[in-house]
Amino acid sequence: MIHQGYDVIVVGAGHAGNEAAAASANLGARTLLITMNMGVIGQMSCNPAMGGIAKGQIIREIDAMGGYSGVVSDHSAIQFRMLNRSKGPAMWSPRTQNDRMRFAEKWRLMLEGTPLLDFWQDAVTELIIENGVCCGVRTQLGSTIRSKSVVVTAGTFLNGLMHIGEKQFGGGRAGERSAVGITEQLVENGFTADRMKTGTPPRVDGRSIHYSVLEEQLGDPDPRRFSYTDTPILQNQRSCHIAHTNVQVHDILRDGFDRSPMFNGRIQGLGPRYCPSIEDKIERFHTKDSHQLFVEPEGWETVEVYVNGFSTSLPEDIQVKALRCVPGFEGVKFFRPGYAVEYDFFHPTQLKHSLETKQLQNLFFAGQINGTTGYEEAAAQGLMAGINAARSTWNKPPVVLKRNEAYIGVLIDDLVTKGTKEPYRMFTSRAEYRILLRQDNADQRLTPLSHAIGLASSERMETLESKIKTMRSFKTQLEKTSVSPDQAQTLLESIQSAPLQQKQKAISVLNRPGVGAQLMFDHIPEIDAIGKHLQMDIETLEAIEVQIKYAGYIEKEQAIADKLQRLHHVAIPNDFNYHALESLSSEAREKLTETKPETLAGASRISGVSASDLAVLLVNLGR
Repeated sequence: MIHQGYDVIVVGAGHAGNEAAAASANLGARTLLITMNMGVIGQMSCNPAMGGIAKGQIIREIDAMGGYSGVVSDHSAIQFRMLNRSKGPAMWSPRTQNDRMRFAEKWRLMLEGTPLLDFWQDAVTELIIENGVCCGVRTQLGSTIRSKSVVVTAGTFLNGLMHIGEKQFGGGRAGERSAVGITEQLVENGFTADRMKTGTPPRVDGRSIHYSVLEEQLGDPDPRRFSYTDTPILQNQRSCHIAHTNVQVHDILRDGFDRSPMFNGRIQGLGPRYCPSIEDKIERFHTKDSHQLFVEPEGWETVEVYVNGFSTSLPEDIQVKALRCVPGFEGVKFFRPGYAVEYDFFHPTQLKHSLETKQLQNLFFAGQINGTTGYEEAAAQGLMAGINAARSTWNKPPVVLKRNEAYIGVLIDDLVTKGTKEPYRMFTSRAEYRILLRQDNADQRLTPLSHAIGLASSERMETLESKIKTMRSFKTQLEKTSVSPDQAQTLLESIQSAPLQQKQKAISVLNRPGVGAQLMFDHIPEIDAIGKHLQMDIETLEAIEVQIKYAGYIEKEQAIADKLQRLHHVAIPNDFNYHALESLSSEAREKLTETKPETLAGASRISGVSASDLAVLLVNLGR
């Protein structure tokens, strides 16, 4: 017998599957990762970048929990940028440009170095379901592999169909076949599936681009990292560039619309609203004469370039003709054309907050199978599904992050309670507590929880405790130390701020607009001595500075979160009969019966459930 039984089987080795497998194994569960192709573990199927608006916060949260994505990103980064620096710290979002090949290599090596994790190259064609419980898989090679739980992270491969112009062929990614059988089986077991689509732009030869006419986009002069561990910080960076389409480009693309699967009805699935194809952009924003294209290198050494913003499923001849009309791309050579891929997903309202399915016990979904788009969103779901799949094998309660604890909590709660009709992407605007969910404090929010369940290492916890101690000490020193008008004069003059009229505590000076901790070190020797004594790194210094400057906002938002938290403790029985409550609106009865929220807080976020409906539920739940 090739395979013994496992605690957890993870199907698929993309971003979701890898995090799920790592989390499960690191918790102590005997884990098997099954993938159709061992050569593309951790593949960046679309753009060679991690993080971005709200997505960067998610990567930091994954790292704080002990996941691998942040470490992999740091080891393969070729550029780092902190986005939204001009806005408040709740909006700051780290992003890396990555070497595609090194990224996948690092993922594989880290997984291979994870104890209790085995690998098997095969295609899963069927789930083993017995008495409403998922207890293993069957594969294309005829293997029957049993387990206590299964995590399905099929990405775009479930009945995947690729489109280039009028050509279509099965596949979930260029050069890789689709997965069949699982959708049909799950539908037979009462699941509701639908279709979505995503796309990718052409990859081109960087040697054929005239960079001199493009706008250069440099990395930050002081690059940071995602991980809270001691990962490498970039010493050298590769530039990205910005190009622009024009009316001529748009006209060529429009001429090909009759051959576009998007417009001739071949593609039925909904595409991502916030990452539309180029043909969708010029159709939807027809008054615009130009769109930005981000020219992104695929790695340190390769000449392959990713043309971000030019996602398309138009015929390859149209793609070439149009792109060659973009200034700087007149003689561009293609490595491969852009394409669209259509695939099955399952409506996420069929999931519990643990990401376990409601219909089948011990079956978990993570990633694009739940209707999301993006590496970061997939990895976050994989992490939580892996944690909860492992815990389910030991009959431990699931770990569910709240909306005021993490963007990961917002993501999963949105999916499970609201569902989605288009590929779901995270934004800061989706989080009502975003001042609490900053990129600088992900370790403070999540590492203690992760350590308590046995995932984050003791070393991580010790590092965090030391950081918190240092931050508290610095704040205390600023509260104790007085600054005279003479001491502050040169500092305040340098930023054109009003002079002090009398002695003030250093913390009050720091709270002035334009004053930063580093500026105080540079101009006030007494404060500089405190900084040198505490030996704070730049990230710790930045974190405490944000906490001090935004203390009022943070406290106010925390108070609101605490007030609403009581709704999380009001559980709703799974078999609760909403139709028996005539005082509920008919829409609320319908939506609540369909969704089956686990708590009153979950019910409050369902579209169509009003405040009066919640009041009725409160009364009938005995509160």
